[in-house]
Amino acid sequence: MAALIAENFRFLSLFFKSKDVMIFNGLVALGTVGSEELFSVFAFNCPCSPARNYIYGLAAIGVPALALFLIGVILNNHTWNLVAECHKRGTKNFSAAATFLLFGSIMGRAAVAPVTWSVISLLRGEAYICALSEFVRPSSLDKFPADHGAEVLARFPCKDVPANLTKYRDDVARRLRYESQLFGWLLIGIVAVLVFLTKCLKHCCSPLSYRQEAYWAQYRSNEDKLFRRPAEGHSRILAAKNVKQFFGFVALDKEEKELVQEFPVEDVQPSPQWNAITGVYIYRENKGFPLYSRLHKWAKGVEGNGPTPEGHEMLFLAS
Repeated sequence: MAALIAENFRFLSLFFKSKDVMIFNGLVALGTVGSEELFSVFAFNCPCSPARNYIYGLAAIGVPALALFLIGVILNNHTWNLVAECHKRGTKNFSAAATFLLFGSIMGRAAVAPVTWSVISLLRGEAYICALSEFVRPSSLDKFPADHGAEVLARFPCKDVPANLTKYRDDVARRLRYESQLFGWLLIGIVAVLVFLTKCLKHCCSPLSYRQEAYWAQYRSNEDKLFRRPAEGHSRILAAKNVKQFFGFVALDKEEKELVQEFPVEDVQPSPQWNAITGVYIYRENKGFPLYSRLHKWAKGVEGNGPTPEGHEMLFLAS
């Protein structure tokens, strides 16, 4: 049993370490589904009061979706690359197409969780029934008592109604759940079509072949992994050096001692170098040779951010 649990954890860790966008989006969607289920069970509680129902129902769908969207924007690396780019260089080197692709990438990834939340909320129907039960026209219900109005209809989601109105409550719930689920399925269809069209447009407009695009994706992933490891080691060695200078000694384990002895750090990278490899990057070629990242561009000694007579810029944003 323990071996099975350990194997499952290893399997999940592989998923979370993967850089594949589709797997990441799937994990975000599954996490959102679980959160929505927990919210519906433990937190959702319709007030069953005229005017309050509508506000509460919309808030139950919209506020978590907005929060998830903002979290998605915050956690997206492209967001902070854009901030760094605007702060250091401005957007004068971006064309309209590049700007559109960048914002589309940020908004598209951030929309996965809120769209999933909205779809699950609509398919479940509780929030929609809570919000719109009081707006059902009494005349549309067969032989509905004329002396009952919006106040009674607003109590239908809580099932706190007189016994003679039970069949009307079930009818209203069934009708509103049908509308809610219909909107949910329509939203799924619209999102699926948009994703399909976006993928088609991306591949049709890409200046790269399929194999080169796959190579570029592998390069970015490998560059990121290989950059993080020496960055961590460099910062650790530099910290050890400064701590030793302050206290006269530094407590290191065997692995850290070997690291410090093998790779002595004498200086740090100046800010212009960090600025050169930080920010939004759009695929470019220089003298016919591809430049796959800002680090690649810096290593080749290519200056400037815009296209030059010897270089060729291709407006295809890194995904």
